[in-house]
Amino acid sequence: MNKEVNEMILSALKCIEEPIDRRDLQIESNILETEEFNNALSYLEQKGKIIINRKKVGLPSVMGYVAATIVRQAKGFSFAEPVDAEIDDIFIHASATKGAMPGDLVMLRNIIAGDKGFSGEVDKILEKGSRIITGTVERPESKFGQAYIIPDKGFSNHLRIVHGGELKSKIGDKVKATIYYEPKEKRVYARVIKVYGKGNSAKICADAIIDSYGIPVKFPVPVKHEAAMKAAMPITEAEMSKRLDLTDEPIFTIDGADAKDLDDAICVKKLETGWELGVHIADVSHYVTAGSKLDDEAQQRGTSVYFADRVIPMLPVEISNGCCSLNAGTKKLTFSAIMKLDEKANLVDYRFEKSVIVSKVRGVYSEVNAILDGSADDSLKEKYSPVADVIKNAAQLADLLKKKAKQRGELEIETSELRFVLDENGVCVGVSERERGEAEELIEQFMIMANISAALYAKSIGMPFVYRVHEAPDSEKLCTLAELAAACGFQTRRLKEGVHQTDLAALIEKAKDTPYSRLISTQVLRSMAKARYDSRPIGHFGLSLEDYCHFTSPIRRYPDTSIHRILTDLVTGVPLDTIKKRYSEFVIESAKLSSEYELRAVRAERDTEKCYAAEYMRAHIGERYSGVVSGVTNKGIFVMIPNGIEGFVDLLNMESTYFEFDGMTTITDKLSGKSYSIGNEVFIEVDSADVALGTVDFNLVDGK
Repeated sequence: MNKEVNEMILSALKCIEEPIDRRDLQIESNILETEEFNNALSYLEQKGKIIINRKKVGLPSVMGYVAATIVRQAKGFSFAEPVDAEIDDIFIHASATKGAMPGDLVMLRNIIAGDKGFSGEVDKILEKGSRIITGTVERPESKFGQAYIIPDKGFSNHLRIVHGGELKSKIGDKVKATIYYEPKEKRVYARVIKVYGKGNSAKICADAIIDSYGIPVKFPVPVKHEAAMKAAMPITEAEMSKRLDLTDEPIFTIDGADAKDLDDAICVKKLETGWELGVHIADVSHYVTAGSKLDDEAQQRGTSVYFADRVIPMLPVEISNGCCSLNAGTKKLTFSAIMKLDEKANLVDYRFEKSVIVSKVRGVYSEVNAILDGSADDSLKEKYSPVADVIKNAAQLADLLKKKAKQRGELEIETSELRFVLDENGVCVGVSERERGEAEELIEQFMIMANISAALYAKSIGMPFVYRVHEAPDSEKLCTLAELAAACGFQTRRLKEGVHQTDLAALIEKAKDTPYSRLISTQVLRSMAKARYDSRPIGHFGLSLEDYCHFTSPIRRYPDTSIHRILTDLVTGVPLDTIKKRYSEFVIESAKLSSEYELRAVRAERDTEKCYAAEYMRAHIGERYSGVVSGVTNKGIFVMIPNGIEGFVDLLNMESTYFEFDGMTTITDKLSGKSYSIGNEVFIEVDSADVALGTVDFNLVDGK
């Protein structure tokens, strides 16, 4: 596969607004070798990037087709998520699926926009998905009935297990299964290939979720051997002589109390003209070199993944918790961003240096927060005395940076991040919303400044790079946001195409002390595209920045590792022309894979959180809580209780069966006149919790 030829063909087609003859396209693409051209066409057609109809070639959008992935299937219909087209999921009737199943990449035709959304038909299956699912085994009430699987995702209907395909699984077990479509019966069957254990354990469910997303857990033996060898490398005098010696500087780390991979340290000095901010990052690129087994493995993982009971690291612990962890009192190799800011915290200069540091204190967020709010006892004050001035300077500078971020329109979106407490058996026994203090915000602001500086540096010299990008909301999603905001009583005249970050920030601020605060934040977030990685510096809408990247966490994010490698070449004197040749294709691939694996991690973490929340609530069936209506649908209402867990109240379980939904924020009982709106306080009783599915159900009760 020649990526350059593929891009030449796609670039030519993007300039043509109608199908073109194959021969003419070859001329327009300026591709001389016919065999090379034909091979590229075949590949692009297979991947759904182009349509070939007789002798005519065109982009799917030009030819009336859409490449999409089947994401949900129920009895009678499926839904497909378009790969490139900016439209919502497409409905496909069961008679038009051609046997496609969740996970399959398909080409759709006859796309029609209707009152309820888009519909279409499968033209062909481009690539079959894994045909592997996870789910929970159940059996009909009759002991002679055929066992079936309730899939965790993808299928809304139960899947029968083929006779003899149970693999010793029992009712309630979480399992992995292969699936296949039986065209004569027009039915999907399953065969169990692995039994994880009882599905009422969140830990077991987490095993299945990790497996279902294809997240690598164990490191191959050669990778572990290489990690051990690299971690054992001493810091030589020769290496020290090539680096900026910062071992005497009052540099220190701030992390969570249970963190083991301490990959960033800071130092802040007050100058006559402003501030000097040093952000010192573990020099992962010194140990994880291009083409090494460690590098290949890190690229295929993309990111570390965090669950309530475990961390699946991007790099082996010998690297992440060992040689690259900036433990206090130990010489460590770092890559430093040293920035000068004026008295108003405007960035005026920056430089990047290979360095060596000795962290003076292993800082903990809760302890630094106590220092900052004046509640620290004498022992804490003594611990942090080597960096007391740095903490004072850091607090002042961070305050200025936060004010500047607010002025430029950075979006302070309210999200709910849950903290789970597990007992010695790994069972969830406590849940609360994770709190952020001044120390957490301080570190966040300094990491953002280092990321900005790295992006500015790369862009200023036209160097190949991996940027963190976030595009502006599209007009359709803004329209939905405007409708919801209006229903909540907020002004919406600025919520249209071309909206500025400050307009959205103002809406979030106005909603902050109202019952709609979380709802508005969530809808603003949904209105925007997902942040991702790109080789082009197209800006970050949410942070209201023109230039941004991820430089500060190379232990746990591959894009950071990628740009450390590029910056290393630059600061060690490799010519820019050589850097361009070496990394031009690499940054495109790194951005693509990093975006994919980040999304995989986020989805797996979210699914696992739901299982742990359900496990906790299962021990509280029948208990009553006050809560706030957090969402409304035509089937019921979502209620969030004080610990941050959200449950569903089904309309079918309510006394009346005659409800009217306004399509946005409220449902009304037409018999009694009682209504339920987002932000209303209600009282609920925990009805049920399904750990395997990660669902919690409530019933409404009176307030007694």
